[in-house]
Amino acid sequence: MLNMHAKLIRILATGVLASGLLSPALAADTDAVPYWVALRNGQTNMRVGPGRDYRINWIYLRAGLPLKVLRQMEGWVLVEDPDGARGWMLTQFVTRKAHTAMVRGGVIDIRENRDGSGRLMWRVEPGVIARLGDCTTGWCKVDIDGRQGFVPETALWGAGQP
Repeated sequence: MLNMHAKLIRILATGVLASGLLSPALAADTDAVPYWVALRNGQTNMRVGPGRDYRINWIYLRAGLPLKVLRQMEGWVLVEDPDGARGWMLTQFVTRKAHTAMVRGGVIDIRENRDGSGRLMWRVEPGVIARLGDCTTGWCKVDIDGRQGFVPETALWGAGQP
């Protein structure tokens, strides 16, 4: 009877220990999707599936490129790029801390004030990546190589709700 009791305690302890060790890994896969991320590195592979054995379908050469995370799975994220291409990347190659956005559409004006008023600071072309500040009332604060101003939220991929 004592031997059976010791076995039961060992099984329960193992289960509690295992659940405690796994919870941080599971927590990483429970973030609400979709959400925005940016590429950490200057060279990152996008694969057709969530594993290193899957074929590479794109190689990104642009750190800071904003991406939309659509799904998460065991250390991998399914992302969509500004052109609509979708594929899988290791989570270590993206970050939520460096919030960036990319200019889309045509050439846009960077304005002095948050409401789009004020003087024209400069113009930027589609494809330019900016560090993104607060977005309120349809306008976002951007920083492009130290130059700051405000642009319409609708002109940015990576701003607003994904």
